[in-house]
Amino acid sequence: MLVVNARLKIPLREITFTFARSSGPGGQNVNKVSTKAQLRWSVRQSPSLPEAVRQRFLARFARRITTEGDLLLTSQRFRDAGRNVADCLEKLRAMLAEVAQTPRVRKPTRPTAGSVRRRLDQKRRQSRKKEGRRTRPGNDE
Repeated sequence: MLVVNARLKIPLREITFTFARSSGPGGQNVNKVSTKAQLRWSVRQSPSLPEAVRQRFLARFARRITTEGDLLLTSQRFRDAGRNVADCLEKLRAMLAEVAQTPRVRKPTRPTAGSVRRRLDQKRRQSRKKEGRRTRPGNDE
C-alpha cells in the first residue's frame, strides 16, 4: 500500500513493475542484471483516486501520461532492483502529494488608498524629472 496521506492510499496491486538493463557505469554486472525499474500505473482507471485529485494529476503531469492513461516512471539510480522500485514508489508518492491538496482560491483584493496615492505621486515626480530634460522647440542655444 502506497500511503500518500491519511485519505489517499494506492494499493500496490494497481501498480505494475517491469525491469530492464540499466545504462551507465557498473562494469560487467550492468550487462547481466536487469536493475532498472519501470513503474506503470493506470491513472484514469484507478478506483482509489478521488476524481478531483485525478483531474489535477492529469492536468499537472499530462506529459508523463500515455495515450492509454498510464503513468510511466523509471528509476536506475541504484545498482539493485529493490531500491529502484522503492525510488519509483517515492517519486509517485511525491507526485500524488503535490496534487492531493486542493489549491487555495485567490481572493481578489483592491490596492489601499495610500498605495494608490504613493504610486501616482511617484509617477508625477518621474514625469516632471523627464519633462525637465526635454528641449523645447524655439529654444536655440
